[in-house]
Amino acid sequence: MSTIFSEFSLKNLRFRRAEKMSALAKNEARWGLLFLSPWIIGFLLWTFLPMLASLVFSFTNYDLLHPDETRLIGLDNYVQFFNDPLVRTSSLVSLRFALIALPVGIAQPIVMAALLNSRHLLGKRFFVTLFYMPYIVPLVSAVYIWQGMMNTRLGWLNLALGAVGIEGPDWLNSTTWIYPALIIIGLWGVGDMLLYHLAAMQGIPTELYEAARVDGAGWLASFRHITLPMITPVIFYNLVLSFIGIFQYFIIPFVLTGGTGRPGDTTKFYAMQLYKEAFGYRHMGYAATMAWMLFVAVMLVTVVLFSTAKYWVYYAGGEER
Repeated sequence: MSTIFSEFSLKNLRFRRAEKMSALAKNEARWGLLFLSPWIIGFLLWTFLPMLASLVFSFTNYDLLHPDETRLIGLDNYVQFFNDPLVRTSSLVSLRFALIALPVGIAQPIVMAALLNSRHLLGKRFFVTLFYMPYIVPLVSAVYIWQGMMNTRLGWLNLALGAVGIEGPDWLNSTTWIYPALIIIGLWGVGDMLLYHLAAMQGIPTELYEAARVDGAGWLASFRHITLPMITPVIFYNLVLSFIGIFQYFIIPFVLTGGTGRPGDTTKFYAMQLYKEAFGYRHMGYAATMAWMLFVAVMLVTVVLFSTAKYWVYYAGGEER
């Protein structure tokens, strides 16, 4: 009888404890939602609802100059999108620039992080701070500074090249040099990615390098077979963000060219054409269509990237994400 009573008391105690833990979990969940509510409200008001409105606008002829004449036009904007030569031109410009800029943008933080991670480098903190500082400079201000530095006659870059007997190029007015100029300006502010790669390298166990040295591996072999595989999650992260960013590339070319797309049409990127449709021609309905087609393209590219990650991205413990 006492055994049965003891078992009953134990079960009752466990039930009360579970009930108490459940109440505690519910209380924590309520507090969590309370603290998250400002973000949730902000997301609904400033992100979700505008996205929903833009989706509705994409099926209308909404014009900022004549908002009272707005009406549903079905898929007309999407038909126009696929037949618009300006969309094709701006899309090709963005893809062409991506083929040039992305490899450089992926490789540069890896190389810089490897140099900063060297055991023989003195003053690491100074250099890390130095390379990170451009990232916190307002981009528009930085572009105006670079615009002056790349001036053909009076820019510091060409003056420095002229001092060593090299004739400086016409950075901003040459179809040959405009992309290198854009890449240089963009790479100047990659301090965040530099820190991510550096942190990943510093997190690699030193035992791996010591074992490689015992086996006779040099620094290049160690970098190729240890460092690169171990930082592939960060490389993948940079790759995804870079792909998304290249489709939205706008501020630097817009400030440099004033939205004209010069020289020629080499800087008439997709985002600039979208901006022109929305705020130049005031065709807000068609601009919303362009924005949603951009969203679909970015989503498809992101899905492809994630589907290929399992073949080359290494996670600790051999996990696949």
